[in-house]
Amino acid sequence: MSELTILMPCLNEAATLAQCIAKARGFLERTGFDGEVLVADNGSVDGSRAVAERAGARVVEVARRGYGAALAGGIAAARGRYVVIGDADGSYDFSRLDAFVTKLREGYPLVMGNRFRGGIRKGAMPSLHRYLGNPVLSFLGRLLFRAKVGDFHCGLRGFDRQALASLNLRTTGMEFASELVVKASLAGWRIAEVPVILHPDGRGRAPHLRSWRDGWRHLRFLLLFSPRWLFLYPGLALLGVGIALTTALYFAPLRFFGAGLDIHSMLYASAATLLGMQLCLFALFARVSAQNGGLLPRRPSLDRLLRILTLERGLLLGLAVALCGLLWSAAAFWQWREAGFGALDPRVVMRDTIPAAALMVAGMEIMLASFLLSLLSWDIDTRAANA
Repeated sequence: MSELTILMPCLNEAATLAQCIAKARGFLERTGFDGEVLVADNGSVDGSRAVAERAGARVVEVARRGYGAALAGGIAAARGRYVVIGDADGSYDFSRLDAFVTKLREGYPLVMGNRFRGGIRKGAMPSLHRYLGNPVLSFLGRLLFRAKVGDFHCGLRGFDRQALASLNLRTTGMEFASELVVKASLAGWRIAEVPVILHPDGRGRAPHLRSWRDGWRHLRFLLLFSPRWLFLYPGLALLGVGIALTTALYFAPLRFFGAGLDIHSMLYASAATLLGMQLCLFALFARVSAQNGGLLPRRPSLDRLLRILTLERGLLLGLAVALCGLLWSAAAFWQWREAGFGALDPRVVMRDTIPAAALMVAGMEIMLASFLLSLLSWDIDTRAANA
C-alpha cells in the first residue's frame, strides 16, 4: 500500500488530462511521497485513456456512468492510504496538495478545499453558482447537518480511504459531493478545510455539470437526508398551531388583525393538526427506514424510542383517540336528536363535530402508522429479542 493516491474522474478530458497528471506527478516527485496518479475513466471516447497512460497515470475503467460512480470505482481501485480527488478539467492545481496531505497526516479523516477562501479566478465559476447555488446549498448543509464546511461542493478534497469505507456512500451522480460531507458530519468526523484556487475550465467545451438539474439533485439529497427539517419541524409547527387555534375557536370566535375567525377557520386548523401529525409520523418512518437501510447512522436514542412505541401500545393509543372522537360525535348526534333531527346552528354544532371528526381520523392514522412502524422497525425488534 502506498501513502497517497491522487484520483481524477474522467469523461472525455483529453484536452486537459495530461497537464493535470503532470502536475500531480510533479507534486509526488517534489515531496517524495510514495504515491500514484489514478484516472477513473467513465467511458471516454476522445482518447483520454491513452493520454492518461502516456502521461504516466494508472487507469481504471468504470462502466457505470456518473460522477459518483466514477469516483467510487476509482476509490475501490486506489492503493493509497490517503486519497485526494480532483476534477481533470484544469480547474485545480494538483501541484499544490501539501496542505491536504498535512491535514490528513494530522488525523483529519476528511479535508475539504474551499474555493471561496482560496480565490475564484475570472471566468472560473458562473455567477449563478458563485452567488446563489453554492452559497445556498452550503448554507443548507451547515444548517441541516451542522457541518462546519464553507464549500460543500469543492471538487478538490482528500480523505482516509479506510475511514471512507465506513460511510457506505451510494450516490452515483454529482450529489456524491454532498453525500460525502453529509455522512462524514453525521458520523462525527473532524473535517479540515484548506483554501484552494479555482481556475477556469481548460477544456474549451460545456462542462458536464448541469446547473438546475444537478442543483436540484444536491438539494433533494440534503432534504431527504434530514427528516427533521423536511418533516418533523414543519409537522410540529403545524401541529402546535392547529391544536392551539382549534382549541381557542372551540370556546368562541376570535378576531385576529381585524379578521373574524370562526368555524371555517376551525376546520382549516383541524386539517393543519392532522397534516402536522402526519408529517411527524413521516419523519419517524423516514428516519427508521434510512437507519435500517444504512443510509443514516444508527441512533441509540431512536432504538430506545422504538422499543417504547410498540405495535400494541400504538394500537391502544389510536383506539383511545378514535373512541374519544366517536363519543364526542355521539354527543353531537344526541343534541341533533333532541332537536328532532331538524336544522341546527352550524356555528354551534360544528364546534363539536369538527374536533370530533379530527380525533376519529387521527386515531385511525395512529393505528395504521403503528403497523407500518412495526414493519419498518422489524430488524430492531428481532435484534432485541435475540440479545
